[in-house]
Amino acid sequence: MRVYLTLFIIFILLAIAFVFGSQNSQLITLNYLIARTEMTVAAAVSIFTGIGFVLGLLVTLCWRLIRRSKKAFTKNKSQET
Repeated sequence: MRVYLTLFIIFILLAIAFVFGSQNSQLITLNYLIARTEMTVAAAVSIFTGIGFVLGLLVTLCWRLIRRSKKAFTKNKSQET
């Protein structure tokens, strides 16, 4: 149930971000380290929301893998003694 509630809240926040972005057709200039581009606020919100979501998933997966490997290591270590 907790997973469904979390996913529901995430989808609501994403919908709010996309609605906010779609209402702003104003052009903005993004300066990268080596490039510069102009895009609408909607495109920028969509891109950066997607990047943030993917980075959050990667961090969560790495954290879970590290946690599982630590548990397996301590379990193997306790069985050796």
